Formats: sequence, C-alpha cells, structure tokens
Amino acid sequence: MVENVIWPAFLDAELTRAEGRRVNLEQAVDEPTVDEIAQAVQQVGYDAVIERDKQYSREFEPRGRVLVKDADDATKSDLLGAVAAYLDVIRS
Repeated sequence: MVENVIWPAFLDAELTRAEGRRVNLEQAVDEPTVDEIAQAVQQVGYDAVIERDKQYSREFEPRGRVLVKDADDATKSDLLGAVAAYLDVIRS
C-alpha cells in the first residue's frame, strides 16, 4: 500500500521551488487548503485523509497535510499535476 503525502506548500503559487513548491507556477494556486486538496484528491479517484495538526518542515505555521491512500498506479508528480488541475477547477 502506497501512501503519498501532499503538503499545501507543494501546490502554493506564492512559494518558490526552493521553498517547497513542486508543480509549475501555471498549475499552482494561491494558498491551497487541506480541504481543497482532499476534495481534489477524491475527484482524481483516491481516498484522502486530512491531518490538520501537521507542519511542513520548511514552513513556520502548521497548515496540515493530506494523505493519499492506495495511489499505486500513479507517480507523485502525476498525482500532484492532477490534483493541481482539479484545484483550478474547484476554484473557478
């Protein structure tokens, strides 16, 4: 069972790659929340678990994280790209 972790910083347009962003700036969104990310993960077709009390090591305030269950068939970069695309749709 593969369990991927998605931190909001991975998809945050306000951050640089050095600060933790993992998607292209065109795919990134402003200040994504764990609720939006979990909704996007479910739209992609995976189960999501929100952990609100977690803090990304490069940030000073905890924003939480989303655990993606049973994503055996997708690479992490593919998963992040799909989630970023759905985040854009959710916010439109």
